[in-house]
Amino acid sequence: MADVSVRELRNSTAEVLRRVEGGERVRVTVDRRPVAELIPLPRRAAWLPRARVLESLVQADAGLRDDLARALPDTIDEL
Repeated sequence: MADVSVRELRNSTAEVLRRVEGGERVRVTVDRRPVAELIPLPRRAAWLPRARVLESLVQADAGLRDDLARALPDTIDEL
């Protein structure tokens, strides 16, 4: 982990943040004393592949539709 003084952070904020965005962890110091850590946030996918979405879906109980039809016979299937 790299140390960056608060002065360096103030003078080179964009550069330090680019390093963090690139995956580097940075410790911020005041008078050589660590006071904070800048760590990269986990990257979130802008989209998921169809296969991954389908893998995450869980099939409802196969008999659920029939159970609901028996319990609520007067409902409309499609609105």
